[in-house]
Amino acid sequence: MQQFFRPVIQDALRSAGIETGQPVQIEKPASAKFGHFSTNIAFLSAKELGKNPRTLAQELIGHLRFPSGSIEKTEVAGPGFINFFLTPPFIMDSLGEVLRQGEAFGRGTSGNGEKAIVEYVSANPTGPLTIGRGRGGVLGDCIANLFEAEGYSVTREYYFNDAGRQMQILGESVRFRYLERCGRKVDFPDTHYQGGYIGDIADRIYQEQGDSLADTEGTGEFKSTAEAIIFSSIKKTLERLGIRHDSFFNEHTLYTPDENGATRNSRVIDALSQKGFIDEYEGATWFLTTKLGQEKNKVLVKSTGEPSYRLPDIAYHLTKYDRGFGVIVNVFGADHIDEYPDVIEALKILGHDTSRIRIAINQFVTTTVDGETVKMSTRKGNADLLDDLIDDVGADATRLFFIMRSKDSHLNFDVDLARKQSKDNPVFYLQYAHARICSLLRMAWSENGFNPEKLPDLALLKTLSSPEELQLALALLDFPDMVRSALRLLEPQKMVDYMHSIAELYHRFYQECPILKAEADTANARLLLSLATRQVLQNGFRILGISAPESM
Repeated sequence: MQQFFRPVIQDALRSAGIETGQPVQIEKPASAKFGHFSTNIAFLSAKELGKNPRTLAQELIGHLRFPSGSIEKTEVAGPGFINFFLTPPFIMDSLGEVLRQGEAFGRGTSGNGEKAIVEYVSANPTGPLTIGRGRGGVLGDCIANLFEAEGYSVTREYYFNDAGRQMQILGESVRFRYLERCGRKVDFPDTHYQGGYIGDIADRIYQEQGDSLADTEGTGEFKSTAEAIIFSSIKKTLERLGIRHDSFFNEHTLYTPDENGATRNSRVIDALSQKGFIDEYEGATWFLTTKLGQEKNKVLVKSTGEPSYRLPDIAYHLTKYDRGFGVIVNVFGADHIDEYPDVIEALKILGHDTSRIRIAINQFVTTTVDGETVKMSTRKGNADLLDDLIDDVGADATRLFFIMRSKDSHLNFDVDLARKQSKDNPVFYLQYAHARICSLLRMAWSENGFNPEKLPDLALLKTLSSPEELQLALALLDFPDMVRSALRLLEPQKMVDYMHSIAELYHRFYQECPILKAEADTANARLLLSLATRQVLQNGFRILGISAPESM
């Protein structure tokens, strides 16, 4: 609906000869007494133009040309705000667009086919997925859905960490458990992975190889077998949540020499060195971030010869530029909060447009069961596993609970609440609204012959004018704006809050406005409003990745 106002106001500015560098902003006032929508363009532009904001607002009103019958009144309020009151028939008539567009309602074209890459999950294949990783997976999947809804060409990527010290430790952990199966005495280090899955992998190797690998010094076969088994498990867990990826980027390719013996990592060092941002001391290679005003330089290659996380991350991001992505989105856990600014600084030094990079940091997750907080440790093998959570509360509740709080906030996943089949459970509350509408439509078909596939005249919607009907209709028309807002903020939680408000408004409308018992035209109009509500719920559920049950 905001898109209805913006071009009219822009035309009025041109007609009035008002030249301003301020963008036209449309907002919904907190109180209905200030109208359905408002703009502060006069207030923002007054100082720049040397005019009184209220006088400027009044001047602008004189040049507004809205379609006939759309505006009930326009008024100046406060220090230069312009408030707009829509007519009930216009509001309800606009709702027909939801039914005409169907699944396409809310889809935009601002992306214009631009290539966007969203990287998410990217968990090291050193163990089963934990609940903490699940939050980032759902967040990334929803963000990718938002980009697709706005017309971007989206690639969903998993950065496959198959190199580095953690993978070496994984191989060693499996080898130690394998040696135990072979009857060898092993002093298993506390620093290694101790979960039962390590023993399961060792058992599989022993069943296939016997003790033929017992005297093998290296960990290559143990590492590669564990990596394949664990990553297969990770993919299956993600599939249970409807999370998919289009591509998998293998970290080891950054360490692979080309025909000249150079790797992507070494080329990063060389390029930064040419810019004067590399030094070597204390046996390590350093990124001279003190030149950027930071307190300390950062290690890129440790004295052991092992790269820090920053180096391959810089090299990996360079491949995203090479592959022609116009928008680069990274969904990181809170453990990356200190690292990623250095990666961006390095890319900037190397001459790349870092405004194309957008970062979504999701905070940590704790789980509460029977009022007790569950502590997690992947290394110790007592992690709270994502598969167990899905088994317990289901995929829909798992997904929605992960994103019903801002990504910037720590999330306490209340398992007891997620299990409830009541309105207290947010996912149940949303899905019940959809199921209620489906039940209503089945009754309307049985009792009144109302066929959702062959709709009555949409003009009937204009006969509705009660507060409950108008509030619901206005909220439904907000859906495209909410998609754009959630995308701009990389915050699917905005969509969850919006969908909850739709469910709440529908339940109120259902209670206050008789539907099947109303006069025929009124009943049909209210059924059309119900259909529009169902469509918006379905379109929103698709972005959030949850199902739309027809009965509960």
